[in-house]
Amino acid sequence: MPSLPELAQTLAVWALPVLFAITLHEVAHGWVARALGDNTAAMMGRLTLNPLKHIDPVGTILMPIVFLLLPGDFLFGWAKPVPVSAHNLRHPRRDMALVAAAGPLANLAMAFGWGLLLKLALAQGAGEGLWLGVRMMATAGIVINLVLMALNLLPLPPLDGGRVLAGLLPPAGAALLGRIEPYGFIIIVALLVTGLLGPLLRPLLAAGYGLLAVLLGLS
Repeated sequence: MPSLPELAQTLAVWALPVLFAITLHEVAHGWVARALGDNTAAMMGRLTLNPLKHIDPVGTILMPIVFLLLPGDFLFGWAKPVPVSAHNLRHPRRDMALVAAAGPLANLAMAFGWGLLLKLALAQGAGEGLWLGVRMMATAGIVINLVLMALNLLPLPPLDGGRVLAGLLPPAGAALLGRIEPYGFIIIVALLVTGLLGPLLRPLLAAGYGLLAVLLGLS
C-alpha cells in the first residue's frame, strides 16, 4: 500500500491523462455518429469536452484508484457511454462499426500526442522539477490511452471491437455475437480476475508501443 504522499503524487500524475482519455474517447464516438447522421449525443449534451458529462463514479473514479493502489501497472475503468441511435445512421451496420472504431483511434491519437510531449520533456532533461512532472504525466498518458485502445479493440460486445466485428460479419453472425453482449462485462471481469486479460491485451499493447516508437523515435 503506497503512503499518502505517494498516493497523492500518483493521483496528480494520472488524473489529467485519465480524464482526457475517457472524455475524448467518448466524444469521438459522438462526433463520428453525428457525421454519419445520428445527432443523439449532441441533443443530450454529450458532444462536449467537459469531463463531468462523461464521468461514471465507479468506472472513472473508483476503479482506476483501486487499480493504482494495487501492485502491478494495469489500469482499468470506463466512462458513461455516449448514446448512439443506429436507426438514425445512413448505413446502420457499417456506420455503427465506424462509430465504434472512432474511440480506440482517438486513444491512439492521444497516445501519439502524449508521446510528442514525452519527447519534448526528454529533450529538456526531465530529471527534476517541472519537466520531470511532464515526463511522468506524458508516460501515464501513453499508458492509459494504449490500454484503453487495446481493451476496447477486443472483439467482445459491448466493447468497441465487438461492435466493429458485428459490422463486418454477415447479419446472422452479428446476431449471434449480439447474444453475448449481456454477459460481456462479466466475461471481462472474469478475464481480469483470472489473469487472462493481460496476455490478451499484450499483443495490441506491443503493437501500439512499437508504432509510437517508430513514429516518434522513442526507445
